[in-house]
Parts: sequence; C-alpha cells; structure tokens
Amino acid sequence: MFMFTMLKQRNGREIMEIPKSFLGYKRENGRAGTRNHVIILPVDDISNACAEAVANNIKGTIALPHSYGRLQFGADLELHFRTMIGTAKNPNVAAAIIIGIEPKWTKRIVDEVAKTGKPVEGFSIEGAGDIETIMKASKKAQEFSIWASEKQRQECPISDLWISVKCGESDTTSGLASNPTVGNLMDKLEPLGVHLCFGETSELTGAETVCEKRGKTPDAQEKFKKTWNDYNDFILKEATDDLSESQPTAGNIAGGLTTIEEKAFGNFQKIGSRQFIDVLTPAEEPEKGPGLYFMDTSSAAAECVTLQAAGGFNIHLFPTGQGNIIGNPIEPVIKLTANPLTAVNMSEHIDCDVSKILSREMNLSEAGDELIKTTLRVANGRLTCAEALGHKEFVMTKLYRSA
Repeated sequence: MFMFTMLKQRNGREIMEIPKSFLGYKRENGRAGTRNHVIILPVDDISNACAEAVANNIKGTIALPHSYGRLQFGADLELHFRTMIGTAKNPNVAAAIIIGIEPKWTKRIVDEVAKTGKPVEGFSIEGAGDIETIMKASKKAQEFSIWASEKQRQECPISDLWISVKCGESDTTSGLASNPTVGNLMDKLEPLGVHLCFGETSELTGAETVCEKRGKTPDAQEKFKKTWNDYNDFILKEATDDLSESQPTAGNIAGGLTTIEEKAFGNFQKIGSRQFIDVLTPAEEPEKGPGLYFMDTSSAAAECVTLQAAGGFNIHLFPTGQGNIIGNPIEPVIKLTANPLTAVNMSEHIDCDVSKILSREMNLSEAGDELIKTTLRVANGRLTCAEALGHKEFVMTKLYRSA
C-alpha cells in the first residue's frame, strides 16, 4: 500500500509517485496523529515533580516538565496557556492528564482540551498535597494509557500531515543543499493539501523584505512586516548593537556563515517556491486551511519546535549543518544534513543524508523525494533518531519577566 513507485517521464528521467496516504491515528475531532502519546502536563513549574511521579508510576505515559507558569501576566500568560492547551490538543496526543497547583488555571486548560473530544482530566495539588494527587492522577493515567494502547493506525490522506520546519547549527551546506531539499518537499506536498509552517523571525533578518513579498495576499504581507518590525524594534529598544554569537552563532560562523544575511537567505530556502497564506502568533493553530504558514517564533531550536507542536503540527523537518541534536516529546523531529562530515560523525542523529547533492551524485529533486520517503516512513511509525536517543526537549517561550 505504501510502496514508492518510480514513473518514467518523456525525457527518460524517473520521478517518484508520491503516496496519497499514510498510517495515522484518527482523533475524535477529525485530525490525524503520527504518534499516540498519553501526556502528563504540569500547568506550572512547581507541579513538575508531581507530574513526573505519575509518569514514573504509569508506563505508556510521558511527563512534560517545564520552568514557567507562576506569576505570569498579560500576553506572556496568554502565550503560556496557548502553548499548554495546544500541546495537549495536538493530534499526536491521545489523552492528557493536567496537573496544576491551583484549580482555576488547571480547569481552564482541561476545558479547552476537552473540546477536541479526547480524554482529559485535571488535578490540583493545592489542599490535597503531592501524595494524594499522585495517587488519583496515576489511577486516571493508567486508565488512559490502557485505553490508548488499543488505538490502531489506519489509512489517512496525506493532507492530514501538518509539517513544521526549522533549521539549526546551520553552515554553508544548509543553504546550498539541505534547506533547499526541504523547499523541494514543500513544492511537491503543498499541492496535495498538506499544512506547512516555517518560523524563526530573528533568523530572517536581512531577508525580511524578500520574505514579505512571499505573502500570498496583501494582508499576509502586512502581517509579516509588522511581526518582523516588532521584533526589530525590540532589539533596538534593548540597545543591542548586534547579535554577536546569537545571530549568527559561533557554530554558524565556524561553518562558514559570516553574516546574518547569509544565514537568512539560506534559511529562506526551506520554503521552496511557496507563498505563505497567513502569519501565526506563537503557538497559534492555523485556521485558513491547507497551505504554507509563517509562525512568529524564536530561532532557539527547542522553543521553536515546542511552539509549532502547540500549533497542531504533527511532524517536523529539521535540516542541520554542523549537527543539532534537538527532539520533541510529542512531535517527531526528522533530522537531515548535507554536510558529509556531520552525516558520518553524527550518523546516530541523522535520519536523511542528502550530502550527495554536493558531490553531484544526487540532484535536488531526488533529495526531495528521499526526504518525502523518510517523512512518510516516520509518519507511519518509524522512530526518528531523536526519539530513539530519548531527546524530549520541551521548552516554553517567555515574553518578559514575571510579576
């Protein structure tokens, strides 16, 4: 059913026929997951120990500890809730246990997640203590874990894939080959109704006017312009003359990227020839249907992937040059590289090696096909290298200091 067929073109070259489906987990709200997690989600940092104890008690569950959730306010607090709610709503999550210190914030998350129809239960530690909360939450988590274990993969249309992308530890091979490989995949999958998302606002510095023109509508272009300008105004407000060793990083520079402009135009290759249809706030779920979206995110790997997963994306593509090792607890992260040294020296982290582009043993279209094959294999259940190695980086984005 999921064989990859090569078709002959008139010029004699072979092209790959892209499968029109994958094996996913159908959810109650119609979405499809590439994974089937039962998560134990702490609302705040002081609930981490309780959540981790529940996950330790009940096999088949995973805790997502983090550092925030207390005394946040305004837009920062709203982003916190959006990330919490979006993470639990993600179709890769079969069921969720929410644990917080106070009942009001816990209930807010539970009520929103419940709208998807998936099993969700909330527990508050205040007035009960850790031991009683762990006991009650563990009983419910066991129920959810056993229930989820009977879920079976079924054939889902390829349009049920929501693919997010980000690059990390970029070098010259990133802009030359691995990022364009992702762009080639986008060019081939967007017409099939796949949702796509790129981000990294700071990393588009120097290419921002070119990126703005990729907006499909004047509204999309204006939203991107405002998003980037807001970021730039923040940098100027903080009196930061440059982003030395942040943009580009020391690793980027060692890999041959000497300016943010070089890095930005290499990063920009990830969207191929596509136009983005809307601009999302951090962790916002797209609502305008299939197509390419830009999400306002940090360029920090774990933060960016966490936000995109909270936006509902169920599989992630991550080109790396010097060798970034990021993973995510709920969204599988597929690592690809065009750096032959990284492909050899960090082979345990690389899911798709496209370094033959540089030796001219593989063209860009062939590399795109290989990445599509890898993506569909992972969507069907194959573990990524990051999953096999236990990388579960879950990092919340914080806008400003707490009260």
